[in-house]
Amino acid sequence: MAKIITLAHQKGGVGKSTLALNLALCFQDQLRVALIDSDLQGSIYHLKEDFPDMEILSPDKISELPDLNYDLIIVDTPPYLSNRLNELFIHSDFVLIPTKAGFFDVMAVKSTLTLVKFAQALNRNLKAGIVLNMIKPRSGITAEVVDLLSSLGTPLLKSRVFDRVSLARSSMTSGILKSADQKAIEEVTFLAEEIINLLSE
Repeated sequence: MAKIITLAHQKGGVGKSTLALNLALCFQDQLRVALIDSDLQGSIYHLKEDFPDMEILSPDKISELPDLNYDLIIVDTPPYLSNRLNELFIHSDFVLIPTKAGFFDVMAVKSTLTLVKFAQALNRNLKAGIVLNMIKPRSGITAEVVDLLSSLGTPLLKSRVFDRVSLARSSMTSGILKSADQKAIEEVTFLAEEIINLLSE
């Protein structure tokens, strides 16, 4: 049965789709990976022709999630709380919550975590983690933001992903792994490794 990693955050503009795509590309050399965007208006499915080696499935495959024959399925979700998230989280092995380091982004994490904790009551194997994403290189992360995220009861991952042009453009340039930006490659691969390690615990 496939391991399922779902990316979720009720706020848009936190880089979920870019992370979902690049994480899938990180894993596809070792595993049979599928990538699904559960948002019917989503952009990932429209990338299908640009990534011929990646299994990008249509949103209607969400209903078949437990039966799909892959090693790993990465699910991107819409930038709002939908009724579908409960079901998705219950079927998932890991929920990754990317967030910017802004105060309002952090506040919005709480609603997503409420759904995660509800799903964990029904699926005791479900793990979750928050990752700071799209960090502005010069502004850094305030200690207050880290303290606030660390107090929410869901692990704050060690990985940090900075706001880089190479990442923002990666859906148009065959993915970050094929770029020349070594720092971006290291950040995404470190995140992939950290998720796998948490799943293996």
